[in-house]
Amino acid sequence: MREHGESLLELVVAVALMGVAVVAVMSGLTTTVLMSDVQRKQATVGVVVRDYAEALQQYVASGHYVACGSTYNVPDFVAPQGFSAKVVAGSVQYWSVGLTWLPLCLLDTGLQRVRVSATSADGRATEYVYVVLRRPCGVEDPPCS
Repeated sequence: MREHGESLLELVVAVALMGVAVVAVMSGLTTTVLMSDVQRKQATVGVVVRDYAEALQQYVASGHYVACGSTYNVPDFVAPQGFSAKVVAGSVQYWSVGLTWLPLCLLDTGLQRVRVSATSADGRATEYVYVVLRRPCGVEDPPCS
């Protein structure tokens, strides 16, 4: 009985096939880890933008409404590490009675719409939300129009 070993060509082909398979598996694993990171950041940035929007509404409701204001900042809001939230510059719009939202403040009717954004530090996740701010009217205030 003759025993034959593997030829050099068979070994080279086998190693090449295993190399391709390993590269494919590692590439898939790397993509999975990267997408998991992006998805986690997208979920977190969604929470951050909504938390900031809520904090902004509470800040304005507590007496910080600015008639014909151009921007807002919530001083007590702290975003999680690696994330930031802000009112988008130039996004404040003013309600014109019976018309629509206008970028110019012709007459402040007590309603403003601002665009709030939250972003991850690496820029992989960003989300925007529009927030309507209302001038607070109390019993001691003059009637709201």
